Amino acid sequence: MFLDTFKPEHLTVTAVTPQYWKVTFNNPPVNVIGTKMIKELKELLTELESNQTVNVVVFDSADPDFYLAHYDLAADHKATEALPSKTGYAAWVDVTVRLSHIHAVSVAAIRGIARGAGSEFALAADIRFGSLEKAILGQMEVGFTALPGGGAPGRLPALVGRARSFEILLSGEDYPAPLAEKYGYINRAIPDAEFEAFVDAWATRVSKWDRRVISEIKDYINKYTRLPDSEYPLHSDAFWGATAHPQFGSVTRQLMEKGLQTKSELEYNLGRDIGDIVP
Repeated sequence: MFLDTFKPEHLTVTAVTPQYWKVTFNNPPVNVIGTKMIKELKELLTELESNQTVNVVVFDSADPDFYLAHYDLAADHKATEALPSKTGYAAWVDVTVRLSHIHAVSVAAIRGIARGAGSEFALAADIRFGSLEKAILGQMEVGFTALPGGGAPGRLPALVGRARSFEILLSGEDYPAPLAEKYGYINRAIPDAEFEAFVDAWATRVSKWDRRVISEIKDYINKYTRLPDSEYPLHSDAFWGATAHPQFGSVTRQLMEKGLQTKSELEYNLGRDIGDIVP
């Protein structure tokens, strides 16, 4: 059995029922998305792509302050890109595209901060529920002088519309749950005291439906709302192209000096403070 042999370090998988799995991110101090986590997500997706029982997968976080902070800017890029890619796309695009295709309903249960690639993971999921008091989403790549590389420019317009997509991507600012819900960035903002119970009840209910009808609903909604997969590598190429520019390196170094990727005031307020960094 997959769950008996799968022993990840940066996430845990719990079978709440045979039809409902919960995946919990746990990569202290702030849940950055690095090589090991991407490797583990790829292995999990390989199982979910062939699994005939699981109907709902909820992705949550062990850290109440950070859902997925962002991509690990200190990671070994070559090692990450050397990981097997079923789609042939760059490592993170491979994950988000495959996530959007699995037969099970994918739910991002966002309690804490989801910025950059963390936001893009949530956008690639079918549904996003957020803690009213704690969920924060944002795409701050513009402050790094880069386009978001994991698909945000392609997925946001279907959710929030053209003008608000411009606002989110050009401002680089944070969007707390109440505003994110108003914009359509998340489906619903639930009071934190009720958050886990709500998500669990919703996932349990949906997991009991017939697998065929779940698959048909997903197929038709995806047909009318999703870009061709071939569009997403263009975003990744633009992002990684930007990383070669000195401005990107300058911003990254300054942020690292201020505590990026640690539980610092900078990470809690990155959507605000990145506006003060001059390349």
